[in-house]
Amino acid sequence: MRRFLDGLYGAAGLLAGLCTIGVLVSVLAAIIARQLSFNIPGTDAYAGYFMAAAGFLALASTFKHGEHIRVTLLLNSLAPAPSRRLDIFALVVGCLLAAAFAFFSVKLTYDSWQFQDISTSNDATPLWIPQISMAVGTILFLVALLDELVRRTRGLPAASSQQTHE
Repeated sequence: MRRFLDGLYGAAGLLAGLCTIGVLVSVLAAIIARQLSFNIPGTDAYAGYFMAAAGFLALASTFKHGEHIRVTLLLNSLAPAPSRRLDIFALVVGCLLAAAFAFFSVKLTYDSWQFQDISTSNDATPLWIPQISMAVGTILFLVALLDELVRRTRGLPAASSQQTHE
């Protein structure tokens, strides 16, 4: 299971990297087209879609690698037992918030598909297509938080601290 989850987080991180390249390609295409006096419709919208996808798809991977901003000053100043309890409490709260975020992201994507909502931009993209990355990213983030919560309740160190020592 560990290898599967780590592979899933890694695949999402790789997709996030590819989406970042998509932002670059979209922006460069718009710049080159403008210099050659023609327009490629939707390049600005697609740059935005790729940017959002990169951010959401990277959530789980960056969390598992300890790259999210965490205020550890309080955790480090406590004794090990209270520090562990506070860490678990923070993970439970994070799981609850991530579950709500994932639920409403999936609901938004489903509603956009059901109502055939399209972009108001000149690209007229069905909005459920770029919203899929948000729904998938938030679900993976919830899974990563639950994964870490299970690790911490079992007394295992944070995955990010374990990776730095290997």
